[in-house]
Amino acid sequence: MGRHEPADGHSAGEIASGQQVDQALQIVIGGLLQGSVFAVVALGFSLVYRVTGTINLAQGAFCILGALLTYTLEDGFGWPVALAAVGGGALTGVAGLVIGATVFVPALSQLPVSSMLIMTTGLLTLVEGLVLVIWGSQPYALAAFSGEAPIELFGLRVTSQGFWIAGMAATVFTSLWYLLMRTGAGKVLRACAENPLAARLMGISVPRVTLASFALAAFIGGLGGIFVGPITSLQFDTGRFFTIFGFIAVAIGGLGSFVGAVVGGLLLGVVLQLAAGYVSSLFANSLAFGLLLVVLLWRPNGLFAGGLARRSDVREEQRIYPPIVRLEGRRAAVLAAVALLGALLLPELVSSESVMSSLVITFILYVALLGLDVLMGYAGQVSLGQAGFMAIGGYAAAILATNYGWSPLAGTGVGMLLSVACAAVLSFFTMGLRGNYLALATLAFGLLVDSFAVGLTETTGGPSGLVGIPAFALGPLVFDSTVKMYYLLVALIVVLLLLLLGGMRSGFGRALQAVRTDQTAASALGINVARYKLIALCISAALASLAGSLYAFYFHFLSPEMVGTPRSLELIAMLVMGGEGTLIGPLAGAALLTLLPTVIQPLATYKTFATGALLVLAVRYLPGGIYGATVQRLRHWAAARGKTS
Repeated sequence: MGRHEPADGHSAGEIASGQQVDQALQIVIGGLLQGSVFAVVALGFSLVYRVTGTINLAQGAFCILGALLTYTLEDGFGWPVALAAVGGGALTGVAGLVIGATVFVPALSQLPVSSMLIMTTGLLTLVEGLVLVIWGSQPYALAAFSGEAPIELFGLRVTSQGFWIAGMAATVFTSLWYLLMRTGAGKVLRACAENPLAARLMGISVPRVTLASFALAAFIGGLGGIFVGPITSLQFDTGRFFTIFGFIAVAIGGLGSFVGAVVGGLLLGVVLQLAAGYVSSLFANSLAFGLLLVVLLWRPNGLFAGGLARRSDVREEQRIYPPIVRLEGRRAAVLAAVALLGALLLPELVSSESVMSSLVITFILYVALLGLDVLMGYAGQVSLGQAGFMAIGGYAAAILATNYGWSPLAGTGVGMLLSVACAAVLSFFTMGLRGNYLALATLAFGLLVDSFAVGLTETTGGPSGLVGIPAFALGPLVFDSTVKMYYLLVALIVVLLLLLLGGMRSGFGRALQAVRTDQTAASALGINVARYKLIALCISAALASLAGSLYAFYFHFLSPEMVGTPRSLELIAMLVMGGEGTLIGPLAGAALLTLLPTVIQPLATYKTFATGALLVLAVRYLPGGIYGATVQRLRHWAAARGKTS
C-alpha cells in the first residue's frame, strides 16, 4: 500500500516539524513574558546600584508588597482594577520612601557595601515578615486586567495579561530612559551615580537623590508584582523569588546597566522556559543558577557593564570591623565553667519537650554558625550559601545511612569530605572575587544546591523530602531521644570551642584577622591570602556539613526547605546579632531566634518580621553583636566597681 499524503499536500513530517516550531515559539513567548517581569525587577536593582554602589536584596519584597496592596484595595475596598493598581504602586513607592529615609540612606554614610548587603537581606526578611503578619501565609491572586481568555496572535496563544506585562515593561524602560537622558532630574541622578563627592561639591543633595532612587526602585518593583499578580501565586515569601531571579537577570546583564537589566531579564526568562519545556521544570532553576555562577566567575561585572563601574574611590569596598572583644583570664574561665554546669543541668530543669527540642535545634545551628564565624568573623569573607553545605552533608549522610546501610558516623564523615571538596572547588574558581561578588557567588552556589535537592527526586525525595532516616549513633550508643541528642551536642560543642578558640588565638587566627582587615596589606606581609581563605571556607563547609547531618538524624527527615537559602540568610542574622569574630556570640543569636518563638508562642507569627528587624538593628547599631555589647558592659561595670572600691 502506498503512503497517503495529507489533503493539503503537506507531508506528516512537515506538519510535525511545523508543530515543533509552533511549540518552540510558544515557549519563547512565554519566556519573554516571564523575562519581562525579571527585567522590571532588575531595573530596580540597577537603579539603586548605579546611584549607591549597593546591591539591594530587598528589591523583590516590594513586588509582593505592591501586589498584595493592590489586592487589598481591590478586594477589600472595592476599588476598580485600574485604580487599585495605581494605588498599590503608589503605596509601594511610599513604603520605599519610608524605608529609604529611616534605614537605607542613613546607613549608606556609615556602612561599607558588604555590610549594606547584609542589611538589605534583613530588610527583605523584615518586609516578608510584615506581609506574613498582615496577610498571613495563604496564597493570593489578583484578578486579570482584561479577562481570562487567551488571545490568538499569528496562530500562537498569548494570555491577555501577557500583553499588559509586556506593555508595562516597555513603558517602565522607556520612561526610565527618558527620565535619565532627557530631564534635569536625570542629569542630577547620573551625576550622583558617577561621582557623589563631585555632585555634593556642585551643591546637589546626594542623600535626597539616593532616597528618590530607592523609592523609585520600590515603585518599579511594585509595578512588576502588580502586573504579574493575576498569573502567579502570591505568598509572603514570593518576594524572595523576585529578588533571586531579578538579581540573576541584572548580574547577567551587568550591575548598573539598564540595557543589561532588560536583556538579562529577557534572556533568563527564555532560558528558564526552554529548559522547562525541553529538559525538566525541576532542573530549569539549576540551569539559571549555574548560568549566574558562570557569569560571576567569567565576567563579574556582567555582559553589558563595560565602562559603567563607579569610580573606585567613591565607595570603600573593605568592610570595617569593630575590635574583637573577649573576656580573658580568670573571669572567662569562671563564666565558662558556670555556663557548662548550667548546660549539663538544664534538662533536669526543663520539662517541656518543645523547649528541649528547640535547644537541640539551637545547638545544631550553632555548629554551623561556628564555621560561618571562622569564615565571616575572622577571615572577613561574606557567605550567603552556608546552608548549601548543610544540604550536601545532610543529604549525603542521610542517603548513605538510609539507602545503603552505612553507619551514621561514616555517612557524616563522607558528607563532610564531600562538602570540603565542594568548598575547595568553589574557592578555586572564586579566589579572584571580593566583597559583593564573592558573597553573590556563594549565594549562587547555595541556590544551585537547593535546585539539585529539589530536582533529584529519586535520590533526595525532591520537595517532599527524604524520610526514614535513622537516629545518630556512635557504635552501640544510639542518640534516639531529644535528651540524648542534647548531651551529644553539648559534648561536641565543648570540643569544637576548645579547638577553635585555641586556633583563632594562634598564628593561624592572627593571619585570618589580617586577611579580614586588609587583604592587600596581608599579602604584602607574606601571608598567602588565597590559602587562608581556602582553609577558612573549608572549615566553614565542614562544620555546616556536620550540622546538616545532625539535623537529618535528629528529625529522621530532611527536605530542601530545611536547608535552603532562607536558612543561609537566617544563619547570617544569627551570626550578626550574636557577634562576629567571637565564636561564643552566635549562640546568643541562635537562641534568640529559635527559643523565643517556642517559649512565647504568640511571637511565632512575628518570627520572620523580628528576624529581619533585629538583623537591621544589629548591623546599624550593634556592630559587636549581643556578645560584644555584653562584654563591654561587664568591663565598664568592673571598671566602675574598681574605682568605687
